[in-house]
Amino acid sequence: MKNNFLIQSVKYGAVGVVNTLLTMITIWMMMRFVFRPDDGGKISSVALSISNAVGYIIGLINSYICNRLWTFKSKNKWKPELLRFIIAFLICFVIQLALVNILYKYVIINGFHLNFFRFDYTLSAAEICQLTGIVVFTILNFILNKYFTFND
Repeated sequence: MKNNFLIQSVKYGAVGVVNTLLTMITIWMMMRFVFRPDDGGKISSVALSISNAVGYIIGLINSYICNRLWTFKSKNKWKPELLRFIIAFLICFVIQLALVNILYKYVIINGFHLNFFRFDYTLSAAEICQLTGIVVFTILNFILNKYFTFND
């Protein structure tokens, strides 16, 4: 049983890495190219939330397919399982979205500059808040998916 938990954790983590990249790239593209921050690098809370929602919806689709087929190898009927998956997603999404907005509004976070060879990028406060939200979401979502969504 412990071995199965470990294997599923590792697989979930691998799916999570791909999902995190897919979600973050979508969110950052939305924030940078759709909503275009002002000169100070700020975007509105509405733009922050819309970018977040679009990124997580794309991640939701990818996550369900990969985790159903590969991580948990579910044989359950897909319709009730998908409903449980969406419920788990919504619980985690609301928690992380609240966290992202609270951090962005009330915690003073400066941008973080990355410089590695020719790669030069500054993470904005909004991007750091989004990344923090993804970490919290991932942990909560694994627990709910393991014991609620894909539980036989």
